[in-house]
Amino acid sequence: MDITGRKLFVKALQEEGVDTIFGYPGGTVTDLFDELYKTEDINLILPRHEQGLIHEAEGYAKSTGRVGVCLVTSGPGATNIVTGLADAHYDNVPLVCFTGQVPLSLIGNDAFQEVDIVGITSSITKYSVTVRDRKDLGRIIKMAFHIASTGKPGPVLIDIPKDIQTASGSAEYPANVDIRGYKINDSVHVGQLKKAYKLLKGAKKPLILAGGGINIARANDKLLKFAETENVPVVTTIMGKGAMPANHELYVGNCGMHGRYSANKAVSECDVLFSIGTRFNDRITGDLNEFAPKAKIVHIDVDTASISRNVVVDVPVVADANIALEKLLEWAEPKKTDNWQKEIKAWNEENPLTMRRDKGMTPQMIMEHINSDYPHSIYVTDVGQHQMWAAQYLELDEGSKLLTSGGLGTMGFGLPAAIGAKIANPDKDVVCISGDGGLQMNIQELATAVVNEADVVICVLNNYYLGMVRQMQQLFYGKRYSATCLRKRKSCPKDCKGPNPSCPPYTPDFVKLVESYGGFGIRVDKEEDIDAAFAEVKKHKGVPCIVEFMIATDEIVLPMVKSGNPMSEMILK
Repeated sequence: MDITGRKLFVKALQEEGVDTIFGYPGGTVTDLFDELYKTEDINLILPRHEQGLIHEAEGYAKSTGRVGVCLVTSGPGATNIVTGLADAHYDNVPLVCFTGQVPLSLIGNDAFQEVDIVGITSSITKYSVTVRDRKDLGRIIKMAFHIASTGKPGPVLIDIPKDIQTASGSAEYPANVDIRGYKINDSVHVGQLKKAYKLLKGAKKPLILAGGGINIARANDKLLKFAETENVPVVTTIMGKGAMPANHELYVGNCGMHGRYSANKAVSECDVLFSIGTRFNDRITGDLNEFAPKAKIVHIDVDTASISRNVVVDVPVVADANIALEKLLEWAEPKKTDNWQKEIKAWNEENPLTMRRDKGMTPQMIMEHINSDYPHSIYVTDVGQHQMWAAQYLELDEGSKLLTSGGLGTMGFGLPAAIGAKIANPDKDVVCISGDGGLQMNIQELATAVVNEADVVICVLNNYYLGMVRQMQQLFYGKRYSATCLRKRKSCPKDCKGPNPSCPPYTPDFVKLVESYGGFGIRVDKEEDIDAAFAEVKKHKGVPCIVEFMIATDEIVLPMVKSGNPMSEMILK
């Protein structure tokens, strides 16, 4: 029996086990939404903007490991998800995004709301295609879910013209699909892995570098067991945070541009850097010529293209983190690293990761209270100074996760991603940590949280500025604060160097704003009030809550390495 493309679309989602879809309707997808209306086993989430929509799908996918699914209309609906596709591409988030398209006969005619979304997104997706024949629809959707979720995960875009949705064809949805040229590496080259392990075994100052690939592969337990058995210290990238419990004696901390002093020193002084699941981007390496200068480097990654692309390594191993670690555990045996660990601990004592406690509330204090009031939670950050403070001071364990935008650094990611994570994990506390700048980029998604009864806790660190840019202006641009003050008005003096008593009031009032959406808000300016504020928040079930923390404008993220400099050249004070 033949069925329409729209019916096959819904059938495909059901066959793939999709329970949630983030969708925004429009002219070229009305048929698909009409078909979704008839099913009760797929939860349709209506966000307030397509960029918010795709970040919500990312939050769903990152927090569960399942494929996030999006549905938007053609033209501006499609182009509004481009940033999210790029974000998912760089952070390896499995997404399948469906876009509507004008009928096949109108493609290329500059029809209303027509864009070449496949051409626009081909470089930021694993696969991007327009369905041009109804008989191919089922196969292409099956391919999309397979490609998005296997190997190095990532986003896939399927563009479906309106007439394909209404055309009749086979009701068959394939159980599997063979994709020519797309092969999943589900093994490991034992010879290469033995070479890697031989290097580790012979090292005097070994160091494991765990990247986001550990979290993506859900290989945390295996990494922990391997590090403990080998007795080797571990540093993480920001995307790798949570790969090791924060309180573990072998965990040194994050390395990189805003990494812990002892972690960056360990990378600079180790003789073998055993890296798993990282692509060595510039925020981790700094000056490539000075990165891990004394070390032989092992690089284990599922993506062949990532190996030796940025850092030329001594032993490359193409493998999924789970598979590699499983094999490594067969060989693992304890190493004598006591002296090396003492050296690392001495560096930490020399320059500990801490902020002042002499006066006023600091971001470190806020993170410490989040740790105690919301343990074992899903923490989601936006992008900016607060992101770095969260990465520095949040204490992740086996029951917690950190979701953040790493590769693209997308402001506006935090709130919608937190909403998506909460929808996917309704019984889990979800804490969004944002800045006053980032929050405003997708603040309309407060409405999405309210209507879906997603009681996310939104901690806003308000310093009145675009803090990370201001910090660079303060340190490297002679305190010329160009376009970073969020209170600046037309009437303000052009040469203003910072806050003063005559500054205009901040807009918006976040407390009143969240209340206008139907949520709850509270403002905190002293550390002693933090726990009471969180206690009040916990009384408000089923609605988003904003806790606005008023922090000093001049707080900066330290340590810091200037972009392009060696990681050994850290600004500490």
